[in-house]
Amino acid sequence: MAVTNDKEIREALHLKRLSAIKSAPNTIVIDELGLAHAKARIDVAVINGCIHGYEIKSGMDTLVRLPAQLELYGQCLEKLTLVCAARHIEQVDKLAPDWCGIIKVEKGPRGGISFSTVRRARQNPQIDAFQLAHLLWRPEALELLVRQGVSQTASKKSRKELYTALAETMDIQQLTAAIREFMQLRRSWRDRPAHV
Repeated sequence: MAVTNDKEIREALHLKRLSAIKSAPNTIVIDELGLAHAKARIDVAVINGCIHGYEIKSGMDTLVRLPAQLELYGQCLEKLTLVCAARHIEQVDKLAPDWCGIIKVEKGPRGGISFSTVRRARQNPQIDAFQLAHLLWRPEALELLVRQGVSQTASKKSRKELYTALAETMDIQQLTAAIREFMQLRRSWRDRPAHV
């Protein structure tokens, strides 16, 4: 069996697994989405009715960072699917919580990438609204609090205080909808235009 790399898995994932999702209204698909102010990045994030992350572990990768990644992803993502080379499946199955999905990746003799679902992703029961709120930029968090009727003095609060206030005033579903709305309105994303 040929060894897979991150780039070819990502391209095939977009083409074969995410193309229908991408065309759905009110859906955003982002590569390398930073979480918890860039403490980590999820390889691909799909933001629609929930925030679903896809983490790729190719045949060239190790799983050394996976436990720490899983801990952070468990705080920030409503769903998570690990997209893994066949050689990682057994270990990933032991490491990943039951709510995580697992997709096995195989590369054929002519270089074609195929996917097979080992376990479907379910809703994360431990999502942390405070960590989820970190996906909002400071001005977005401030605007959202004003919409929630929080005093204008919120503008003097630190980012952490803004996220805490959002977590206290909004549920996960409301926060997800707001994050999707603000991301769709962004004109630029890091160093490139949004929605290219």
